[in-house]
Amino acid sequence: MVFDIDGTLTPKPIAFLSVREHAASAVRLYADSGYKIIYLSARVRILQSGIPDWLKQNHFPEGSIHVPQSLADSSDHAAFKARILKQYSDKGWSFVAAYGDSTSDFEAYAAAGIKQDRVFALQREGATACEPEAVLWSACLNSWNEHQIKIGQIVQR
Repeated sequence: MVFDIDGTLTPKPIAFLSVREHAASAVRLYADSGYKIIYLSARVRILQSGIPDWLKQNHFPEGSIHVPQSLADSSDHAAFKARILKQYSDKGWSFVAAYGDSTSDFEAYAAAGIKQDRVFALQREGATACEPEAVLWSACLNSWNEHQIKIGQIVQR
């Protein structure tokens, strides 16, 4: 399971201290069903150190956390995320679903071979639609709560 953080688990990218309602319980549904969790964030270096504590304080399950480590990672978010996912797939991992809110997320998921019908976009707080205009995901979610039934169906397979 792959989750972007800012704008996906938070209401919008700049609200990095807030948590999107029901996000932790949605991620926990996967973790409690035995799925490994990967958190991918392109958050700027100065704000990265708070991610583990933020996840724990907001009751997200444990998972691998990946953030940019170089200027190249920070300048091309899609390439950074695709590289991390390739490292996992090279070790035999397969990705059941992926969640994001930006073009770089969806480009990375496509590059990693995650099926489009298992890629979900979260609409940012205050936005009228999910990004990008060219659809690279299967569903645009207004909230995590509305997606709980679908998660149940995914973990039952």
